[in-house]
Amino acid sequence: VQLVESGGGLVQAGGSLRLSCAASGFAFSMFTMSWYRQAPGKERELVANISSTGDNTNYAESVKGRFTISRDNAKDTVYLQMNTLKPEDAAVYYCKAMGPFSGVTYWGKGTLVTVSS
Repeated sequence: VQLVESGGGLVQAGGSLRLSCAASGFAFSMFTMSWYRQAPGKERELVANISSTGDNTNYAESVKGRFTISRDNAKDTVYLQMNTLKPEDAAVYYCKAMGPFSGVTYWGKGTLVTVSS
């Protein structure tokens, strides 16, 4: 099982980034996918999640209207489009897969997003 995040980097405040998380080794289309983030000295927090079919999404209040989560089940990939980035969005962003049964969960290793003011 692998979840590999990519797309992080350095961006100026107000800019955009698109994160990707490529999955392998499990039935991706059956899993709810989420993006979490963790800033230095802070707890990991949920940013957004998307149902297995992509029909339902949820966002943290702090990112509503700026971030969009999506998935392509044909490519076993979930995305996070991040617009109007703020310095407080800087963090390591992690991808998480949660299975439909027994709560099986997989995590990626993260990708770093840095936002300069």
